[in-house]
Amino acid sequence: MLFSIANLPIVIPVIILSMGLHEAMHALVAFKLGDTTASDMGRITLNPLKHIDIVTTLVLPVMLIVAGLPPIFAAKPVPFNPNRVEWVEYGAALVGLAGPFTNLLIAIATAVAYRLMQPSGLLQEVAVIAIFINCSFFVFNMLPIPPLDGSRLLYAVAPEPLQNIMAAIERAGIFVLLAILFVLLPVISPLINFGVNGLLHLLLG
Repeated sequence: MLFSIANLPIVIPVIILSMGLHEAMHALVAFKLGDTTASDMGRITLNPLKHIDIVTTLVLPVMLIVAGLPPIFAAKPVPFNPNRVEWVEYGAALVGLAGPFTNLLIAIATAVAYRLMQPSGLLQEVAVIAIFINCSFFVFNMLPIPPLDGSRLLYAVAPEPLQNIMAAIERAGIFVLLAILFVLLPVISPLINFGVNGLLHLLLG
């Protein structure tokens, strides 16, 4: 079992580092597209302490792992002004996609190293957990539900009435998202499992 109490010394650092890179890339892409909001707040950094939220990044997933449930991870959101980025809604979509695609690249790079080196023991366990967590980050964050990153892609092409609804959900915050996920869990859970397992099959065989 990848997620267990015994694996927490591996899982927690992988979560913190992977999520730190995820958030730093949001900030960097926003800066490159003309919005300095995140840069002004010191969020273009690989220092994970700048990006983690104690409750949603650590306490919540650890509690779910201890309870034997699939973990949900969330970092401190990177602030940016969609109206200040180049290409406006499409630029905001690029900012949103930067995070999960960073996790996908981490998973691919780790899988390539895993296949080339064929590690065993602790290194094998760390590599597999890193690949699984980053695949999970990618699939989960690509869900088109505000404030998840995938919603930015939907927002760019959605009609204005739907954009208004999505904006209202996003303003409500992370706990409204958790409530929505709980209600939609019977539908979302198989989709997430399908996506993560499909990626793992492609990367690890």
